[in-house]
Amino acid sequence: MKTLDSAVAIHEITQHTATPERFRVYTARQLDQIPQLRQLSEQQRFDMRVVASVLPFRVNQYVIDQLIDWSAVPEDPIFQLTFPQRGMLAPEHFERVARALREEWPAAEFNALVAEVRHALNPHPAGQLEHNIPQLDGERVEGIQHKYRETVLFFPSSGQVCHSYCTFCFRWAQFVGDKDLRIAARESSRLCDYLRAHPQVTDVLVTGGDPLVMKTRNLRACLEPLLAPEFDHVRTIRIGTKALTFWPQRFVTDEDADDLLALFEEIQAAGKHLAIMAHYNHWRELEPTIARQAIARLRATGAQIRAQGPLLAHINDDPAVWARLWQTQVELGIIPYYMFVERDTGARHYFEVPLVRAWEIYREAIQRVSGIARTARGPSMSSDPGKVEIQGVTEINGEKVLALRMIQGRNPDWVQRPFFARYDEQATWLNHLQPAFGEERFFFEQD
Repeated sequence: MKTLDSAVAIHEITQHTATPERFRVYTARQLDQIPQLRQLSEQQRFDMRVVASVLPFRVNQYVIDQLIDWSAVPEDPIFQLTFPQRGMLAPEHFERVARALREEWPAAEFNALVAEVRHALNPHPAGQLEHNIPQLDGERVEGIQHKYRETVLFFPSSGQVCHSYCTFCFRWAQFVGDKDLRIAARESSRLCDYLRAHPQVTDVLVTGGDPLVMKTRNLRACLEPLLAPEFDHVRTIRIGTKALTFWPQRFVTDEDADDLLALFEEIQAAGKHLAIMAHYNHWRELEPTIARQAIARLRATGAQIRAQGPLLAHINDDPAVWARLWQTQVELGIIPYYMFVERDTGARHYFEVPLVRAWEIYREAIQRVSGIARTARGPSMSSDPGKVEIQGVTEINGEKVLALRMIQGRNPDWVQRPFFARYDEQATWLNHLQPAFGEERFFFEQD
């Protein structure tokens, strides 16, 4: 009977048990229309307007109603995840923009100031524009990034928005309306051309923004060509998404939810591995019933869900939060994949955690879960040379050092190379570290 009951439960949770919900979104222009914000002071609401003038803001009604504990605002982690906070801008930037708002500067002057502040926030870190966009027949292939030999990232133009925006997002520059800062492909034919010329590519990651804001018919137009025999070398299709948190209705009650799941089944029937790269920052995102329905329906297609997200001050810089997150993911059939270090862009000074402390949090969290949940790698920096993992603090020949490892590299020969940096309690990113043992450069800097 237990087996039968479990089968019935899975069947029931994968059905349309929720009432269709209309998607309603608020942007910076509609901040004053969110009733819950009236509990904040006038100064807090003004501070939000200042920050939202520089960094993108977008939140939907589901997040407001289902994920935020308004009795705990402003400390609530999901509120911090989605609503602008004063500390997200450096004091000098905040004061300049605040003054311009108070004095009601002309649009042209105000926009010029905002653009100046944005460019000071390192809008495209880790060589995204300079080193990652490839060429084909002597021309840049816009909307594609190819940093690692086996993996190509594809940015479909209609997927360069999200159901809600994360305040820490390292791709925030995609969403501010500046075409010079945006990475997007107008059509998928160039992706196919590029893949034909690069048979070493085994993985295509469709990313954004969030590709699952796209209608299924548009997503299908991007993915179906990859199922043709000429692309047999592409073994895995990955889809990067936050929809399981910000709009789980996409998989359950949206008009084309069934079509989306059918597309996922078709991809796998064609012999491809389909990996949904889900973005989670806190266990609270997994609690709503419809979020769990979405996960169950998605898994029922055969797709694999891998979860990743950065370690963030104000949101999840607590081992207990990560341990509960990973354990809950395992219980729901999700594979913990990466704990990232907050990237050196946007509001990084508000969210960043020193690397030593990041490793301590990771270690304490891993100690609290079983081996099944210890698949999460990290803390990992997605830096210019590659993904660098902090493996611990140790002492070698009397010198206290950070032990690091190159998980993935721009140069394939770098992969799995261990190296060491001087112990530094303040460092928050790779470029803050110095080589240990008197070396002048790290090995990847010499190359």
